[in-house]
Amino acid sequence: MFLNANSNVIDGMHVVVVDTQGNFSGTPGSVLETYVNVSRATDSDQPGGQTNYYQTVINQASQYVWSVNDRSLAISNTTANIANSTALVPMTVQFQGGQDGWSESSVDLGTIAFAYNLFQSKEDVIIDLLMQGKPIGGSTVSGGMTVQNFLLGQYLIENIVGMRNDCVVFITPDDAVVTQNIGNQAQALVNWRNVMDSTSYGVMDSGYKYMYDTYNDVYRWVPSNGDVAGLCARTDQLRAAWWSPAGFNRGELNNVIQMRYNPPQAARDLMYPNGINPIVTFPGQGTILYGDKTMQSQPSAFDRINVRRLFLVLERAISTASQYTLFEFNDAFTQLQFRNLINPYLRGIQGQRGITDFLVVCDGTNNTPEIVDSNQFIGDIYIKPARSINFIQLNFIATATGVAFSTVVGTY
Repeated sequence: MFLNANSNVIDGMHVVVVDTQGNFSGTPGSVLETYVNVSRATDSDQPGGQTNYYQTVINQASQYVWSVNDRSLAISNTTANIANSTALVPMTVQFQGGQDGWSESSVDLGTIAFAYNLFQSKEDVIIDLLMQGKPIGGSTVSGGMTVQNFLLGQYLIENIVGMRNDCVVFITPDDAVVTQNIGNQAQALVNWRNVMDSTSYGVMDSGYKYMYDTYNDVYRWVPSNGDVAGLCARTDQLRAAWWSPAGFNRGELNNVIQMRYNPPQAARDLMYPNGINPIVTFPGQGTILYGDKTMQSQPSAFDRINVRRLFLVLERAISTASQYTLFEFNDAFTQLQFRNLINPYLRGIQGQRGITDFLVVCDGTNNTPEIVDSNQFIGDIYIKPARSINFIQLNFIATATGVAFSTVVGTY
């Protein structure tokens, strides 16, 4: 037993959390957690100064239980006022009933949005890739058809990536778009995409995949946005963020039994200009992310995933480095120091094939006397990003036997 500072009271207790049915450990009767010599005294401390009050100890450390109420005849109190417990027989509590909380079919958009709001501030949490998960919420008419379950994706565009401007959200369209529009799937996907804003911080794929759930031993249809985000993460690990995650080298999806919709060439020609990246199964070659466009409608360098993610990497790194110029003098020395800090970094990115050329301007041309007097500091960074190949043209030309190739190259 634990002897409290109040020598008249013996109040120590031991708490053991047991997995009686093996639901957590896989083995019935396994001990999950133990808490030894914890106290009912609310101001009791351990030798190292940490609290020893049993409810606080359990609630801070346990992954399985939460302590709320005292046992009758074993009431908590301060060290000076706590009384001996007459409940000396060990008590066993068998958890039963309870609620699992929201299920996938019952959770509402407001609850999911509230959870995503935890990622709203880039000062509090750093993220690169945001997954939409299952599309839910909303109903409207687009292209003469009713489209549903687009609001979560739109919310993430407007309120998370659109506010942070330092990460990318991956979006999968509503499964009903293709299952209820046989023969018209490509146009239906375009209609669904068109109800959302244009943004270079969003990436949309072409639908659901059928996969094996190893944890529950069942097959499921799941949205593919997690796979596309995973391809980006794998590309970051194997190459870098400015490499395209699409194609046969880096764009193969794992654990795919089949795709809900396997778009043919004509469908891809309609989807891709509208910012929908087809996921295509090629016999004998796997299931491939066959596009690397963002949801940017207006043609620009940022309508490609690798360029958008290149700039996110550059902006974050250079913004962090530039913080060290805050509260320094805005003079030629600080401007040179900034250039010397940024130029080697960009040369490194250039050496890794992320950019083809760059220029850093930070001198008297952009830090004019008016800028200096207003306590500002300007660094202009010009970047020529490397572009991924999206279209391949191969010309096969038959020439006469006696003709030299040097005389015909460039004439066809």
